[in-house]
Amino acid sequence: MGQHGGPVNTAIHPESPLAPARQLFRSALISTAGHCKIACGFCFRADRAHGFLDISTYTRTLSRLKEIGAEAICLTGGEPTHHPELRQLVRLAHQFGIPVSIVTSARDPDDVDRLADVGRLLANVTVSADSAGAMELGRTTRSVASAVVTLERIPTPEKVLHLTYWKLTADECQDVYERVDASGVQIQLSPVALDDTTRQRVGCTFYEYLAQHREDAALLSRYFQFTSRFQKHLTTLRGMHLYPERRSSCVSAALYVSANGEIRRCPYGKSGVSVHAPRAEISRFLHAGPRDRTTPECAAICRADDTCE
Repeated sequence: MGQHGGPVNTAIHPESPLAPARQLFRSALISTAGHCKIACGFCFRADRAHGFLDISTYTRTLSRLKEIGAEAICLTGGEPTHHPELRQLVRLAHQFGIPVSIVTSARDPDDVDRLADVGRLLANVTVSADSAGAMELGRTTRSVASAVVTLERIPTPEKVLHLTYWKLTADECQDVYERVDASGVQIQLSPVALDDTTRQRVGCTFYEYLAQHREDAALLSRYFQFTSRFQKHLTTLRGMHLYPERRSSCVSAALYVSANGEIRRCPYGKSGVSVHAPRAEISRFLHAGPRDRTTPECAAICRADDTCE
């Protein structure tokens, strides 16, 4: 989960019960809906429920995030462009002085139009795409070509193509490189994250899965220069798969807020606190020690933005 935008001025009284959390959390990922019509087979979405984030809950969320010193938010889904009041979500963030970004899979012309309408108000837009192997695996149609078309429509200063990859070929890597180079967008890479059930469904053993990860990364490295942080991310992911008992506690500087207004330390966390709870209760939750262990799924969300050059 990226941390977009620079520091913003926050007028927090030193005796505010939420003020100390300013040192702990820098950003928040906010779910705009618990459902999604796109329904990717390997979706990282933490919540599965009907309904959209309502404006009153969202406003309360922004107020609490402002009080703890959050410097940026990122709207995710479900699919953010499906929210009936997307422009209001973006404008409210600006009223609180919080830079806002969006992660989207928008391809439908109406969805792209809604995204373009708020494009100039966004600090960053990330459009998700899948490699050919990932599209087959997840039963998606989020191609790189269509992602670039969406990105070209959005008048946002910082644009990122996020590619989820699986079973790449040299020709496909060359095509991705040429499209990214021609469009001038940034690229962020993520290997497909498959749990035991999905691996069994596709007939892939644990060691075949890790071997494919290494093969794909080696192929991509011929076309893109990996940053040290992304190389570390890949090493950490492999370690989580090989030694699950060694998984560390969550230390992310980003919070997650569900579409019903529950603040969590991790999108997949089992504990949380409502944004409608008293400030003291929220403060206790934020200052309590982390209870969640980092998993490959949440590591794919809460990760560094800079992937490759």
